[in-house]
Amino acid sequence: RPMMGEYLVYWGGKVGGDICDNRLLVKPVPSALRLLPDASLEPPYPGAKDMILVEDLEDRPFLTSFMDAMEPELPARKKRTPKKKPA
Repeated sequence: RPMMGEYLVYWGGKVGGDICDNRLLVKPVPSALRLLPDASLEPPYPGAKDMILVEDLEDRPFLTSFMDAMEPELPARKKRTPKKKPA
């Protein structure tokens, strides 16, 4: 989904990562750190928290199983409260 000129990666209805500057960066949840122990941690933009850089984007079966393993550990989306209309 496009967001601020870059893209958010959703998996199972949860935000799992970002595509920034032609890089796939995923949240550093325990399963992702375990599956990619040697991956570098980089911020998606200056001042942001570090995320895991996924370099092998050609192995679709691995990426699918990787994201499936991460999904239960990703935070649930926050529910938005509707804005009150002025009286």
